[in-house]
Amino acid sequence: MAKNSTVVTEFVLLGLSQNPRVQTLLFFLFLTIYSTTWLGNLTIIITVITTPSLHTPMYFLLANLAVIDISESSVTSLKMLWDLFFHTRTISYKWCITQIFFIHLTGGAVVFLLVAMAVDRFIAIYKPLQYLIIMNQGVCIGLVAGAWLGGFAHSIVQIGILIQLPFCESNILDNFYCDIPQLIKHACINTFVIELLMVCNSGLLLTVIFFSLLVSYTVILVKIRTHVTEGKHKALSTCAAQILVMSLNFVPGMLVYDRPFKVFPGEKIASVLYTLLTPMLNSMIFTLRNAEMKKTVGKLMRKLMISKRTWPPCCVCHGEP
Repeated sequence: MAKNSTVVTEFVLLGLSQNPRVQTLLFFLFLTIYSTTWLGNLTIIITVITTPSLHTPMYFLLANLAVIDISESSVTSLKMLWDLFFHTRTISYKWCITQIFFIHLTGGAVVFLLVAMAVDRFIAIYKPLQYLIIMNQGVCIGLVAGAWLGGFAHSIVQIGILIQLPFCESNILDNFYCDIPQLIKHACINTFVIELLMVCNSGLLLTVIFFSLLVSYTVILVKIRTHVTEGKHKALSTCAAQILVMSLNFVPGMLVYDRPFKVFPGEKIASVLYTLLTPMLNSMIFTLRNAEMKKTVGKLMRKLMISKRTWPPCCVCHGEP
């Protein structure tokens, strides 16, 4: 039975700290993280687009992961940076729901794209001669589109349930962004069944996919160690990078969503890792762990530096027409 409810028009985000000095430090810290996320992922995107040798299925998927990482980070970072800089804490109900939708859209897209990347490595190791035939352009585009559609389906189901809930007078959310675990606590009805549905659509889904991917990568690693002779180190390094990225994306998400929505001490830390640090670390891991990517980025940087040195002097500066 519902308690006395009111029409909630906005929520108050408590954020990570109420101390103005700490908020200033956090602003510069997260601005650096957000800028690094953009720089790292944009570097991957430009490198893959401008380097013909990287026009392969694996790097196509990697570039699309970089696009999603930028999108995922922007959903939470921009609002948080605004609040830290202007010392504001409110968000309207509509924007709160919108933020939740895009958080789960991009988060779901990342999960399904990581599945596609695991499939790509499985085919590359087990069907090397048919790899380019199987992973053709149409299949790659279909996998990326499927990742976004999967994220959309995952998100829209939860939003459809969420917008039907009546909310009580309290509108304080103990986090730096809107998300289902905080919002659902303010519903004026018994939400146990709804929480279980949400957990199944988020936490349980993450857990099943995570352990399935662990099994898949274990099979791939065994195959590499026992049968692959040429390019073994490169294959192991690529798989190690993907396993590390997969763990960074799945483990914090499981901590947040893989249970009925009760507060636990490390929830905010897991949220920071899941929404802010992981999109930045993904690009670093793939760039530093992938020798070919690291070498190509180095070449592009050297070309850029050389082109700057050889630019002709500005004619206007010398008074020439």
